Amino acid sequence: MDLPVDEWKAYVLRKWSLLPTPIQDTISAAETLSDIFLHCSSLFQPEDEMFLERLSRGYSLGKDSNASLFCKEGGNRKFQEKDYMGAAVLYSKGVSHSRPNTEAISLCYANRSAALFHLGQYETCLEDIIRAQSHGYPERLQPKMMLRKAECLVTLGRLQEASQTISDLEGIFAARPTLAASHFQVLQRNLHHLKTKIQEKENISETFPAAPTKAFKDMDLMEESEQIPSASSSVSLCTDPLKGRYLIATKDILPGEILVKEDAFVSVLNPGEMPQLHHGLENKWDTRVTNGDLHCHRCLKHTLATVPCDQCSYAKYCSQQCMQQAWELYHSVECPQGGLLLTLGVFCHIALRATLLARFEDSGKVIRKLCGEISNKDICLPESENMLKTLSCNLGENEENGKIVETPIPGCDINGKYENNYNAVFNLLPHTENHSPEHKFLCALSVAALCRQLEAASFWALKPDLKSSKPKAAVTPALSPELNIWGVVMLRHVLQLQCNAQAITTIQQTGSKESIITDSRQVRLATGIFPVVSLLNHSCSPNTSVSFISTVATIRASQQIGKGQEILHCYGPHESRMGVAERQQKLRSQYFFECNCPACHEEPRATAGPRWEAFCCHSCRAVMQPVFPHIDYPSKGTAEKGWIQSSFTCK
Repeated sequence: MDLPVDEWKAYVLRKWSLLPTPIQDTISAAETLSDIFLHCSSLFQPEDEMFLERLSRGYSLGKDSNASLFCKEGGNRKFQEKDYMGAAVLYSKGVSHSRPNTEAISLCYANRSAALFHLGQYETCLEDIIRAQSHGYPERLQPKMMLRKAECLVTLGRLQEASQTISDLEGIFAARPTLAASHFQVLQRNLHHLKTKIQEKENISETFPAAPTKAFKDMDLMEESEQIPSASSSVSLCTDPLKGRYLIATKDILPGEILVKEDAFVSVLNPGEMPQLHHGLENKWDTRVTNGDLHCHRCLKHTLATVPCDQCSYAKYCSQQCMQQAWELYHSVECPQGGLLLTLGVFCHIALRATLLARFEDSGKVIRKLCGEISNKDICLPESENMLKTLSCNLGENEENGKIVETPIPGCDINGKYENNYNAVFNLLPHTENHSPEHKFLCALSVAALCRQLEAASFWALKPDLKSSKPKAAVTPALSPELNIWGVVMLRHVLQLQCNAQAITTIQQTGSKESIITDSRQVRLATGIFPVVSLLNHSCSPNTSVSFISTVATIRASQQIGKGQEILHCYGPHESRMGVAERQQKLRSQYFFECNCPACHEEPRATAGPRWEAFCCHSCRAVMQPVFPHIDYPSKGTAEKGWIQSSFTCK
């Protein structure tokens, strides 16, 4: 999911094993990302490109009228079974496979509006009715949908609009006397019922005015830090030669206090289990539901009424506004490369998207810094000089007399301010020296393949907009030498993500619908980069907790934190879930450090038995063992599980 699909990984690792030893040694000894990228990209051959193209074609992401019909009919069956949620999801799949301004997409929108009506989502139902009409919903079917619209409006208390809709509907009846008698009678009966309902509601409204309602508002920071805009004034940024940047409390902090509230600089929805293209007619179109069917691909909002990209069937959004913003910021470049991005994995996708977002900031300083690191003259050709000269006029506060001023803390501006921007993202550590040569080769070759496809598509749109900081539609300049520079940037981001990617999670309900007992679990919804959250160091027993709403991460104090104490976050290996040996192994392999937190010092290195199969002794923290080992105790996951505490001891 994060890294490329297994077939491409195996192919690249085999290619690595067949390289002559001197070439392997050259790549292994390369100290800069630019040298690694140049060496690896020069080894990317046409046969590699053909193999990757075959893998990418395995994902069917185009519009397909047959798939649209298949999903719509499946939705109809669910609707007849009164499974309105299942019907809505299948209608959404039908919408995503339909081309704009066709009868197929209008029918899917209209049918989905009916399912949403039965689910009580009246506002969303009205939005779907408008969408169906905008895409050319057939005139012969309008009366039934307008009746549904009127009923939604009545239920929502929008009586004037409901009366107007009923008036329009009566006009249609008068103009179309050819309607089938039975159908006409049903519509007239429903219409009469609605008119009576409106009259009753109007009388009630006059007697009892509607009480004002307050929408739920998420909590904000009590006072924002001037140094770190996404953090509380209760924390401060420090740096240390050994542990790098970190956050400390500037005053005593109480449990529950919000310390950081940050929107992701970039995030990519995890595709889940994306089905490969099937060739059998019966199973050609997969109807399994993934997170991508239920969440907006830009803001991650949960919705049953997705609005798809006009060009592909994969990207879906919660609204037309989100779709347009995504298209202007990055999706216009990503859309034709959908199959390739799914093949190369989420990390490559985030790397591309972060680099595309850099166009809308002063990314010139990044290019200058890279050119300073790059020893190979082929990248900084004279053609690049004009662009760099132009960019130097628009560099940020870190530029003085044509030279970049080094700031005391990486990622901060010259005034020491650390913001959620591309400069902060770029300065996250890639840990180049810690990754294995094979891993660097895989990442570099994957990025090179992506650059090659963008070059072939003739729209390398990574050149920043120098005239305005406002997002615009992607431009398509001719390929220039800075292509390799941006390849190095993307490689940097891919390597950064192993230590700096943040899983964006949500709570998902599990279990059977018929069961009176519900269960839930935490699932990974997306992967993002949060520059401020990335400042937090790890502890296996942290003093904070993290939660997510959409793409916003909220860090709260989980216990009292004293003034001057470090703010600590858990990277995944937590003392309540893993023993110390397992935690240390995971932290070394993924994050390249040995954890010295109190939990790792105090906990015994060896623990007996699975940690979820027993209680932990409050005194010595050892796993409790059964006093009567011959008794069969219920295992984890059984409906009848239970423990008798007196039957266990730590000795």
